[in-house]
Amino acid sequence: KLLTVLLGSILMAACQTASQVKEAPVEKPIVYFTQDISPEGLVKIYDKISKDIDGKVAIKFHTGEPHGPNILPVPMVKALWEHIPNSTLVETNVFYDSPRQTTKGHRETLKINGWTFSKVDILDEDGAVMLPVKGGKHFKEMSMGSHVLNYDSLVVLTHFKGHTMGGYGGSMKNIAIGMADGKIGKKMIHQKGDKQWGYTGAAFQENMVESAKATIDHFGKKIVYINVLRRMSVDCDCAGTSAAEPKAHDIGILASTNIVAVDQASLDQVYALPEHEGHDLKERIESREGLRQISYMKELGMGTGEYTLVDIDK
Repeated sequence: KLLTVLLGSILMAACQTASQVKEAPVEKPIVYFTQDISPEGLVKIYDKISKDIDGKVAIKFHTGEPHGPNILPVPMVKALWEHIPNSTLVETNVFYDSPRQTTKGHRETLKINGWTFSKVDILDEDGAVMLPVKGGKHFKEMSMGSHVLNYDSLVVLTHFKGHTMGGYGGSMKNIAIGMADGKIGKKMIHQKGDKQWGYTGAAFQENMVESAKATIDHFGKKIVYINVLRRMSVDCDCAGTSAAEPKAHDIGILASTNIVAVDQASLDQVYALPEHEGHDLKERIESREGLRQISYMKELGMGTGEYTLVDIDK
Protein backbone atom coordinates (compact mmCIF):
# COMPACT_ATOMS: atom_id res chain seq x y z
CA LYS A 1 0.00 0.00 0.00
CA LEU A 2 2.84 2.36 0.91
CA LEU A 3 4.55 1.48 -2.37
CA THR A 4 1.38 2.34 -4.28
CA VAL A 5 1.15 5.72 -2.56
CA LEU A 6 4.81 6.45 -3.29
CA LEU A 7 4.45 5.51 -6.95
CA GLY A 8 1.34 7.67 -7.24
CA SER A 9 3.18 10.63 -5.75
CA ILE A 10 6.09 10.19 -8.13
CA LEU A 11 3.77 9.99 -11.14
CA MET A 12 1.86 13.10 -10.05
CA ALA A 13 5.10 15.03 -9.58
CA ALA A 14 6.33 13.91 -12.99
CA CYS A 15 3.10 14.98 -14.66
CA GLN A 16 3.20 18.38 -12.97
CA THR A 17 6.81 18.88 -14.04
CA ALA A 18 5.99 17.87 -17.61
CA SER A 19 3.07 20.28 -17.74
CA GLN A 20 5.33 23.10 -16.63
CA VAL A 21 7.87 22.43 -19.37
CA LYS A 22 6.94 24.39 -22.46
CA GLU A 23 8.22 23.46 -25.86
CA ALA A 24 10.78 25.91 -27.16
CA PRO A 25 9.11 28.11 -29.79
CA VAL A 26 10.13 27.31 -33.34
CA GLU A 27 11.84 30.32 -34.84
CA LYS A 28 10.08 31.53 -37.96
CA PRO A 29 12.28 32.02 -41.03
CA ILE A 30 12.93 35.63 -41.95
CA VAL A 31 11.80 37.00 -45.28
CA TYR A 32 13.55 40.26 -46.13
CA PHE A 33 11.76 42.90 -48.21
CA THR A 34 12.77 46.00 -50.12
CA GLN A 35 10.84 48.23 -52.49
CA ASP A 36 14.12 49.08 -54.21
CA ILE A 37 13.96 47.15 -57.48
CA SER A 38 17.40 48.17 -58.69
CA PRO A 39 20.90 46.67 -58.94
CA GLU A 40 21.73 48.23 -55.57
CA GLY A 41 18.53 46.96 -53.97
CA LEU A 42 19.14 43.43 -55.23
CA VAL A 43 22.72 43.32 -53.92
CA LYS A 44 21.65 44.76 -50.56
CA ILE A 45 18.93 42.17 -49.98
CA TYR A 46 21.16 39.31 -51.15
CA ASP A 47 23.70 40.22 -48.48
CA LYS A 48 21.03 39.56 -45.83
CA ILE A 49 20.81 35.87 -46.77
CA SER A 50 24.28 35.06 -48.08
CA LYS A 51 26.23 33.79 -45.06
CA ASP A 52 26.21 30.11 -46.12
CA ILE A 53 26.89 30.76 -49.82
CA ASP A 54 30.47 29.92 -50.76
CA GLY A 55 32.64 27.93 -53.15
CA LYS A 56 31.51 27.75 -56.77
CA VAL A 57 28.16 29.54 -56.88
CA ALA A 58 25.43 29.00 -59.48
CA ILE A 59 22.92 31.82 -60.01
CA LYS A 60 19.76 30.26 -61.47
CA PHE A 61 17.80 32.77 -63.52
CA HIS A 62 15.42 32.76 -66.50
CA THR A 63 17.01 33.79 -69.79
CA GLY A 64 13.58 34.44 -71.34
CA GLU A 65 12.30 34.01 -74.85
CA PRO A 66 13.76 36.34 -77.53
CA HIS A 67 12.84 39.98 -76.80
CA GLY A 68 10.75 38.97 -73.78
CA PRO A 69 9.38 42.21 -72.25
CA ASN A 70 9.16 41.04 -68.64
CA ILE A 71 12.49 39.34 -67.94
CA LEU A 72 14.67 40.67 -65.14
CA PRO A 73 16.67 43.73 -66.21
CA VAL A 74 20.19 42.90 -67.38
CA PRO A 75 21.84 45.52 -65.09
CA MET A 76 20.26 43.91 -62.01
CA VAL A 77 21.43 40.40 -62.87
CA LYS A 78 24.87 41.70 -63.84
CA ALA A 79 25.26 43.53 -60.52
CA LEU A 80 24.46 40.39 -58.52
CA TRP A 81 26.82 38.28 -60.61
CA GLU A 82 29.63 40.81 -60.14
CA HIS A 83 28.93 40.96 -56.40
CA ILE A 84 29.04 37.20 -55.71
CA PRO A 85 32.59 35.80 -55.84
CA ASN A 86 33.19 32.80 -58.10
CA SER A 87 29.62 32.87 -59.45
CA THR A 88 28.16 31.72 -62.77
CA LEU A 89 24.76 32.32 -64.33
CA VAL A 90 23.02 29.02 -65.07
CA GLU A 91 19.99 27.85 -67.06
CA THR A 92 18.67 24.73 -68.80
CA ASN A 93 17.14 24.07 -72.19
CA VAL A 94 13.35 23.92 -72.47
CA PHE A 95 10.80 21.20 -73.26
CA TYR A 96 8.44 23.24 -75.44
CA ASP A 97 8.91 24.47 -79.02
CA SER A 98 11.36 27.34 -78.72
CA PRO A 99 14.80 28.47 -79.87
CA ARG A 100 15.88 27.57 -76.32
CA GLN A 101 15.02 23.91 -76.92
CA THR A 102 18.56 23.40 -78.22
CA THR A 103 21.82 24.68 -76.80
CA LYS A 104 22.63 26.41 -80.10
CA GLY A 105 19.30 28.23 -80.20
CA HIS A 106 19.53 29.01 -76.51
CA ARG A 107 22.90 30.69 -77.00
CA GLU A 108 21.44 32.83 -79.79
CA THR A 109 18.67 33.89 -77.41
CA LEU A 110 21.29 34.86 -74.82
CA LYS A 111 22.75 37.32 -77.33
CA ILE A 112 19.35 38.75 -78.28
CA ASN A 113 18.32 39.33 -74.66
CA GLY A 114 21.61 40.88 -73.57
CA TRP A 115 23.07 38.05 -71.50
CA THR A 116 26.50 38.66 -72.99
CA PHE A 117 28.36 40.19 -70.03
CA SER A 118 29.39 36.76 -68.71
CA LYS A 119 29.33 33.09 -69.49
CA VAL A 120 25.95 31.40 -69.04
CA ASP A 121 26.29 27.73 -68.16
CA ILE A 122 23.53 25.71 -69.83
CA LEU A 123 23.43 22.94 -67.26
CA ASP A 124 22.16 20.20 -69.58
CA GLU A 125 24.46 21.02 -72.49
CA ASP A 126 26.40 17.82 -71.79
CA GLY A 127 23.52 15.67 -70.62
CA ALA A 128 21.76 14.85 -67.37
CA VAL A 129 22.28 13.37 -63.93
CA MET A 130 19.76 11.83 -61.54
CA LEU A 131 19.32 13.38 -58.09
CA PRO A 132 17.30 11.56 -55.39
CA VAL A 133 13.84 12.80 -54.38
CA LYS A 134 13.64 12.09 -50.66
CA GLY A 135 10.12 11.30 -49.46
CA GLY A 136 8.50 11.75 -52.86
CA LYS A 137 5.31 9.88 -53.75
CA HIS A 138 5.59 10.47 -57.50
CA PHE A 139 9.36 10.27 -58.06
CA LYS A 140 12.29 8.58 -56.40
CA GLU A 141 14.76 10.59 -58.48
CA MET A 142 14.72 13.53 -60.89
CA SER A 143 16.80 14.17 -63.99
CA MET A 144 18.82 17.40 -63.78
CA GLY A 145 21.30 19.18 -66.01
CA SER A 146 24.58 17.37 -65.31
CA HIS A 147 26.55 20.56 -64.64
CA VAL A 148 24.64 20.96 -61.35
CA LEU A 149 27.35 18.77 -59.83
CA ASN A 150 29.96 21.44 -60.62
CA TYR A 151 28.61 23.88 -58.03
CA ASP A 152 28.78 24.16 -54.25
CA SER A 153 26.02 26.74 -53.71
CA LEU A 154 22.89 27.93 -55.50
CA VAL A 155 21.31 31.40 -55.58
CA VAL A 156 17.77 31.14 -56.95
CA LEU A 157 17.04 34.48 -58.63
CA THR A 158 13.40 34.51 -59.68
CA HIS A 159 11.07 36.83 -61.55
CA PHE A 160 7.83 36.21 -59.64
CA LYS A 161 4.81 36.25 -61.99
CA GLY A 162 1.86 34.19 -63.18
CA HIS A 163 2.25 30.95 -65.11
CA THR A 164 0.10 29.20 -67.70
CA MET A 165 0.25 25.80 -66.00
CA GLY A 166 1.60 26.44 -62.51
CA GLY A 167 -0.70 29.37 -61.79
CA TYR A 168 2.31 31.32 -60.63
CA GLY A 169 6.06 30.97 -60.93
CA GLY A 170 8.13 31.62 -57.82
CA SER A 171 11.36 30.22 -56.45
CA MET A 172 9.97 26.69 -56.35
CA LYS A 173 9.00 26.68 -60.02
CA ASN A 174 12.34 28.27 -60.97
CA ILE A 175 14.27 25.26 -59.71
CA ALA A 176 11.59 22.60 -60.23
CA ILE A 177 11.39 23.15 -63.97
CA GLY A 178 14.48 25.30 -64.33
CA MET A 179 17.05 22.83 -63.00
CA ALA A 180 15.51 19.77 -64.68
CA ASP A 181 17.11 19.00 -68.03
CA GLY A 182 15.13 19.71 -71.18
CA LYS A 183 14.99 16.20 -72.60
CA ILE A 184 14.30 13.96 -69.59
CA GLY A 185 13.56 15.88 -66.39
CA LYS A 186 11.05 18.34 -67.81
CA LYS A 187 9.37 15.46 -69.64
CA MET A 188 9.05 13.57 -66.34
CA ILE A 189 7.29 16.56 -64.77
CA HIS A 190 5.03 17.48 -67.70
CA GLN A 191 4.28 14.45 -69.87
CA LYS A 192 1.63 11.87 -68.98
CA GLY A 193 1.52 8.94 -71.38
CA ASP A 194 1.72 10.35 -74.89
CA LYS A 195 0.38 13.77 -73.86
CA GLN A 196 3.22 16.29 -73.67
CA TRP A 197 1.31 18.50 -71.21
CA GLY A 198 -0.63 15.64 -69.61
CA TYR A 199 -0.06 16.61 -65.99
CA THR A 200 -2.19 19.55 -64.88
CA GLY A 201 -3.66 20.97 -61.69
CA ALA A 202 -2.62 19.47 -58.35
CA ALA A 203 -0.74 16.56 -59.95
CA PHE A 204 1.47 18.96 -61.91
CA GLN A 205 2.09 21.10 -58.82
CA GLU A 206 3.16 18.03 -56.83
CA ASN A 207 5.49 16.91 -59.62
CA MET A 208 7.14 20.33 -59.55
CA VAL A 209 7.54 20.31 -55.77
CA GLU A 210 9.26 16.92 -55.80
CA SER A 211 11.63 18.07 -58.52
CA ALA A 212 12.47 21.20 -56.51
CA LYS A 213 13.08 19.10 -53.40
CA ALA A 214 15.77 17.12 -55.21
CA THR A 215 17.73 20.32 -55.85
CA ILE A 216 17.15 21.67 -52.32
CA ASP A 217 18.29 18.43 -50.70
CA HIS A 218 21.36 18.38 -52.93
CA PHE A 219 22.55 21.84 -51.85
CA GLY A 220 21.47 21.63 -48.21
CA LYS A 221 22.06 24.94 -46.42
CA LYS A 222 23.92 26.36 -49.41
CA ILE A 223 20.84 27.56 -51.27
CA VAL A 224 18.98 30.89 -51.01
CA TYR A 225 15.97 32.42 -52.72
CA ILE A 226 15.21 35.86 -54.15
CA ASN A 227 11.84 36.74 -55.71
CA VAL A 228 11.59 39.95 -57.72
CA LEU A 229 7.98 41.17 -57.88
CA ARG A 230 8.01 43.40 -60.97
CA ARG A 231 6.25 43.21 -64.35
CA MET A 232 3.97 40.50 -62.94
CA SER A 233 2.07 39.29 -65.98
CA VAL A 234 -0.30 36.35 -65.64
CA ASP A 235 2.03 34.65 -68.12
CA CYS A 236 5.50 33.25 -67.59
CA ASP A 237 8.59 34.65 -69.28
CA CYS A 238 8.40 31.56 -71.50
CA ALA A 239 5.48 33.32 -73.25
CA GLY A 240 7.89 35.88 -74.66
CA THR A 241 6.37 38.80 -76.54
CA SER A 242 2.87 37.24 -76.36
CA ALA A 243 2.72 37.60 -72.56
CA ALA A 244 -0.25 39.60 -71.27
CA GLU A 245 0.53 43.12 -70.12
CA PRO A 246 0.80 43.24 -66.30
CA LYS A 247 -2.01 44.95 -64.38
CA ALA A 248 -0.27 44.85 -61.01
CA HIS A 249 2.19 47.53 -59.98
CA ASP A 250 5.78 46.59 -59.20
CA ILE A 251 6.04 45.68 -55.50
CA GLY A 252 9.65 44.97 -54.58
CA ILE A 253 12.09 42.17 -53.81
CA LEU A 254 11.68 39.37 -51.25
CA ALA A 255 14.53 37.12 -50.09
CA SER A 256 14.89 34.22 -47.67
CA THR A 257 16.81 31.07 -46.88
CA ASN A 258 13.50 29.14 -46.84
CA ILE A 259 11.67 28.38 -50.06
CA VAL A 260 8.18 28.02 -48.59
CA ALA A 261 8.50 31.30 -46.71
CA VAL A 262 9.66 33.33 -49.71
CA ASP A 263 6.96 31.99 -52.04
CA GLN A 264 4.25 32.37 -49.37
CA ALA A 265 5.35 35.95 -48.70
CA SER A 266 5.22 36.68 -52.43
CA LEU A 267 1.70 35.28 -52.67
CA ASP A 268 0.66 37.34 -49.66
CA GLN A 269 1.87 40.47 -51.46
CA VAL A 270 -0.13 39.54 -54.56
CA TYR A 271 -3.28 38.77 -52.55
CA ALA A 272 -2.96 42.16 -50.82
CA LEU A 273 -3.12 44.03 -54.14
CA PRO A 274 -6.19 46.15 -54.94
CA GLU A 275 -8.80 44.04 -56.73
CA HIS A 276 -8.32 45.73 -60.10
CA GLU A 277 -4.59 44.94 -59.97
CA GLY A 278 -4.62 41.48 -58.41
CA HIS A 279 -7.77 39.89 -59.85
CA ASP A 280 -6.22 38.33 -62.94
CA LEU A 281 -3.20 36.98 -61.07
CA LYS A 282 -5.36 35.45 -58.34
CA GLU A 283 -7.69 33.92 -60.92
CA ARG A 284 -4.73 32.40 -62.75
CA ILE A 285 -3.27 31.00 -59.51
CA GLU A 286 -6.51 29.47 -58.26
CA SER A 287 -7.73 28.12 -61.61
CA ARG A 288 -4.50 26.08 -61.88
CA GLU A 289 -4.61 24.93 -58.22
CA GLY A 290 -1.41 26.89 -57.74
CA LEU A 291 -1.72 27.03 -53.96
CA ARG A 292 -1.06 23.28 -53.94
CA GLN A 293 2.59 24.23 -54.42
CA ILE A 294 2.67 25.64 -50.89
CA SER A 295 0.59 22.95 -49.19
CA TYR A 296 2.59 20.10 -50.74
CA MET A 297 5.90 21.71 -49.82
CA LYS A 298 4.60 21.80 -46.24
CA GLU A 299 3.62 18.12 -46.42
CA LEU A 300 7.14 17.22 -47.55
CA GLY A 301 8.66 19.14 -44.63
CA MET A 302 10.16 21.92 -46.73
CA GLY A 303 8.78 24.69 -44.49
CA THR A 304 5.64 25.88 -42.70
CA GLY A 305 4.71 28.97 -44.67
CA GLU A 306 4.99 31.08 -41.52
CA TYR A 307 7.61 33.82 -41.61
CA THR A 308 8.77 37.10 -40.12
CA LEU A 309 8.82 39.93 -42.66
CA VAL A 310 11.73 42.35 -42.24
CA ASP A 311 11.60 45.57 -44.26
CA ILE A 312 15.23 46.55 -44.89
CA ASP A 313 14.21 50.00 -46.15
CA LYS A 314 13.26 51.09 -42.63
